[in-house]
Amino acid sequence: MASAVYSHGHHSSVVAAHAARTVANSAAYLSPLVEPGMRILDVGCGPGSISIDLARRVGDRGHVVGIDMSAEVVETARAAAAQAGVSNVEFLVGDAYDPPGERYDVVHAHQVLQHLGDPVAALAAWRAAGDLVAARDVVYSATAIHPLTPPLARWRELVVALQAANGGDGDAGARLKAWARAAGFASVETDVETWCFESPAGRAFWGGQWAERALHSAFADGTERHGLADASEREAIAAAWSAWAADDDGWMAMLHGWILARG
Repeated sequence: MASAVYSHGHHSSVVAAHAARTVANSAAYLSPLVEPGMRILDVGCGPGSISIDLARRVGDRGHVVGIDMSAEVVETARAAAAQAGVSNVEFLVGDAYDPPGERYDVVHAHQVLQHLGDPVAALAAWRAAGDLVAARDVVYSATAIHPLTPPLARWRELVVALQAANGGDGDAGARLKAWARAAGFASVETDVETWCFESPAGRAFWGGQWAERALHSAFADGTERHGLADASEREAIAAAWSAWAADDDGWMAMLHGWILARG
């Protein structure tokens, strides 16, 4: 099975950004299908914000299991669930290719398949574990940014290049349907969702985190290790994100493909 490196890493800036994800902003396509009493597996749960949101929606008769490869981020998720007072969710260190436990009503994965070396094998494992597989991933090369300054255009190129160098696929959202069909699903529904950051708060969130991530996260380490960008280029990218966040004309949209796969 092909291996891959998690391109984002678990720097505090990354974990904080991922903790802002909810069902509403990151899995709206799945929301109408979530019912009380369901058992849901959340693969690559990160700091657990989507898992906790799903647990609230399935209620006390339901149960959510979140798995992540990082023991550190699993502990972060457990603490978040305890702080939120949500008891019908559990977080485990786990392998995306080897889902734990009994069969689930839903296997959900947000921004996971882009990081896996064998996404078809992962989808086949999820197909065996769940009645419905719901997955959503970004198409980084389709990201629209205004103003698109040269450093921000370079950032867009680098996130795709780094994913490829690490064994993943930065445009995974465009390939979900094909991967699901290759994994043997009988029915694959697909469409897109978007993120748009243009308000002062939205620009501060996205531009602020990437100003830090460009210098201190696995993006910095990875682009250095693979010879994709040097420190001066990363510094220019960080400065560009800060400038974009401060620009009232700043606007950005990210395209995400999603699938609901059955059978």
